Amino acid sequence: MAVFTEVSDSEAGELVRTLDLGQLRELRGIQGGIENTNYFLTTDRGEYVLTLFERLTCEQLPFYLYLMKHLAQHGIPVPEPQGLPGTGSAANPDGELLLEVRGKPAAVVTKLRGKSELAPTQAHCAAVGEMLARMHLAGRDYPRSQPNLRGLAWWNETVPVVLPYVDPAQVALLRSELAFQNHVAAGSAYAALPRGVIHADLFRDNAMFEDARLTGFFDFYFAGVDSWLFDLAVCLNDWCVDLPSGAHDTGRAAAFLRAYTAVRPLAAAERRLLPAMLRAGALRFWISRLWDLHLPREAAMLQPHDPAQFERVLRERVAHPVTA
Repeated sequence: MAVFTEVSDSEAGELVRTLDLGQLRELRGIQGGIENTNYFLTTDRGEYVLTLFERLTCEQLPFYLYLMKHLAQHGIPVPEPQGLPGTGSAANPDGELLLEVRGKPAAVVTKLRGKSELAPTQAHCAAVGEMLARMHLAGRDYPRSQPNLRGLAWWNETVPVVLPYVDPAQVALLRSELAFQNHVAAGSAYAALPRGVIHADLFRDNAMFEDARLTGFFDFYFAGVDSWLFDLAVCLNDWCVDLPSGAHDTGRAAAFLRAYTAVRPLAAAERRLLPAMLRAGALRFWISRLWDLHLPREAAMLQPHDPAQFERVLRERVAHPVTA
């Protein structure tokens, strides 16, 4: 959530009027994140978020936008995209959700209440685990499909690009872990993993709480169809680790898994492959953070994340496997 493309008050005001969201009261750039341009829009009718997509294409974006609409309509608290008035049809009753601002594909969604909990307790982790399972089940009948664009194929493409920027020990770990993940993905247990829509980026800063109550998940722009276990692993690697060391937090993880499995019990293949998927989740974000750090784009307020965090998590996951 950086600002790569500047939007003026007049442009934002025209947009909210076109969407029939009232009169613009405030436009404010959002700091943090590295993928898209984001602004808070406050109108006389409510609060919204404007996103201009800097990497995703018009062909990819309907999957994310209509997914959020689908989840919102199925009782999952997520930002709901706002459609252009008068564009609904029998084939597309939700109307046109993909907009254009400053020549970029864009969307306006409702703003969730509350704030992110960056020091989660077991209770916070349990709330996220329960909601994640509900989200997975709610997405089962979502009709659109798109692969996880930051999955194994992307890892195989990107690791050679980042290797020149890391030291020999890191090169060895990246190569060995990538080989391990390719081996896992070729196995029968991996093929048996339950699959569906996943968030794929559900970190502490992508969930909101108000008065200790979970008010929703946001930032679905890495979502795709992949194993639900991978989504679970991504969450455990952020919500249930000690960030300075990367070490597993047994209490938080147990609370998260109890709450998740109370809604959707894990299959045998998922229990077997949880250690490997925890490693996969750590590898994915180590690679992407190395890429963002060493091959950055210019942006106002851009703050790349530290790749070392997920190097630590990966080394911990290799040295100390965690079972379900």
